[in-house]
Amino acid sequence: MKTVDIGGLDKPVIRDPLTQYPYLPGSSIKGKLRSILERLLNKPLNRTGGSGTYRYESDDLEDGFTEIERLLIRYEGAKTCPISRLFGSTGGSNCWLEKDKFESQSLERVQNVSSRYIAWVDEAKTGRFVDNDRTQLNSEEVVKEFIKVKGRNCPARLIIRDCHLLPESAEQLKKIDTGLFMTEWKFENGIDRVTAAANPRQLERVPAGSKFQFELVYTVENREQAIEDLQNIAIALAILEDDALGGHGSRGYGKVKFQGFNFSYRSLDQYRRITSTPGGSSEITTIEPVADTQALLDNFVRLRDDILRRLPPAEGNSN
Repeated sequence: MKTVDIGGLDKPVIRDPLTQYPYLPGSSIKGKLRSILERLLNKPLNRTGGSGTYRYESDDLEDGFTEIERLLIRYEGAKTCPISRLFGSTGGSNCWLEKDKFESQSLERVQNVSSRYIAWVDEAKTGRFVDNDRTQLNSEEVVKEFIKVKGRNCPARLIIRDCHLLPESAEQLKKIDTGLFMTEWKFENGIDRVTAAANPRQLERVPAGSKFQFELVYTVENREQAIEDLQNIAIALAILEDDALGGHGSRGYGKVKFQGFNFSYRSLDQYRRITSTPGGSSEITTIEPVADTQALLDNFVRLRDDILRRLPPAEGNSN
């Protein structure tokens, strides 16, 4: 039974509605890993995220420019972008694509908006509108005609499940006596630097040492891209261990550690054969496990070679 009264919790944890156990939403982990990779890959911020925040997202499957607050920000198309391949992207409404790409793919144009010329330097993160292709250009600039289109979506290849407490951790947390079910209070006090007035607050936390089941599912759509994607996931997990999950990380919250990595692989042919296999035999192929994130990084070459050996030589879909 949770204690609720006047002056109670300011920020409760999220709980399973059936068991009332605390859990980690997959969306929280996915968002954190995405933000880590955005920084790691130095992606420009071309989308508003609400409350004055910005993020990166591919506006279309093809490379182009996002028009935002009178700026033209260069984005990488979702076909090749490591961020959008993993986490998905929604088509943008302020998307400018090169005219020849627009015409070759029969895309939907934004109505009542004329084509325009954009000048930019390769590898630069921004561009600029110019009058025509005869405009005086700066050093190393190129200019092309662009069309404003309705960007296309890209589905995510990576699934991150909700993380539920392991049974042994659940039993331990049931025994703690804090006035809260399976969690603890964290009392904090903000002090006004001028008046010295106190601003107390109470936050709910899951006690340190709690263990959760963590599961990722990655869909292989391209043999070469799969290895780069898996490497980026491994690096992002390592960075997350040195960072924090959730808010208040600078005050000691959200430290996580990943342990006991188990890997499995199932090809499309194996999925097709499931209905004809004996009961209890799903033909999931296991790959040698690793102990923790450091071991994952240290042994990634072996893991890469093992994965490539199992993938079909041509492009194909598998999990």
